[in-house]
Amino acid sequence: MACVVLSNYSVHYIVVGQPKNPPLLILHGFLGSHQDFSDLLPELSQHFYCIVPDLPGHGQTQTQEGCYEFEAIAQSLIQFLNALQISQTHLLGYSMGGRLALYLACHCPNRFIYIALESASPGLKTAEERRERRERDDAIARQLETLPLSDFLTQWYANPLFTSLQNHPDAYAAMRQRRQHNQPTALAHTLRGCSTGRQPSLWPALQTINKPLLFLTGALDTKFVAINRDMLSHMGTTTQATLTIVENCGHNLHIEAPNIYLNRLIDFCVVL
Repeated sequence: MACVVLSNYSVHYIVVGQPKNPPLLILHGFLGSHQDFSDLLPELSQHFYCIVPDLPGHGQTQTQEGCYEFEAIAQSLIQFLNALQISQTHLLGYSMGGRLALYLACHCPNRFIYIALESASPGLKTAEERRERRERDDAIARQLETLPLSDFLTQWYANPLFTSLQNHPDAYAAMRQRRQHNQPTALAHTLRGCSTGRQPSLWPALQTINKPLLFLTGALDTKFVAINRDMLSHMGTTTQATLTIVENCGHNLHIEAPNIYLNRLIDFCVVL
């Protein structure tokens, strides 16, 4: 892996594909790493110069204490692109990475071309919702700090969001194995700092986005289907935003329906 040293982060990352191709920055979700998209990179790299970092708190990326806040991590991604001398890129984010991608689309729109968001959200609408979510995520972070990581993963993936992963036992087992390489304390810091309860609500900013957006969600993930439909209704009239709902899939589309996922993503970024 390559490494970029920033003021508060040492960001480890991989690149796959030819630099002459359009760049694509790929942001994984909570508990993940650059490896989460490894099965998709052979195809994606035929069309894009894929840049896949380990986000702060994950994989091999090192983070200074007190630098796990959502906004700080988002800003570190801009610094990361600057270090790679990439002025504009396509952007793909999954779940937590999707929330970061949406924040970047709202606050640094000129840095991005097309933005694809898998199972993402703009945060919570009310202060009370954010308070309740902070309390829940803080409790989960304490579990990360006290339970063996394997036991925590079993509890985490018992969440209904991930039920349909059980239909893909080999892919699920491989994903679980990758998760074991993370550091629980760093994950706990990230969960606290990047909790949806601490994320600035992006709902008011949705109508200001003027870049093409693709929302991807699984039909079995009813919570995020509703969120994505609500997002679409909040978009401004100048935004090219589309929603793709994939049947028989839950929260992890890139694992559960990789071919559909790839085709839709490539069509969006290459053909649009």
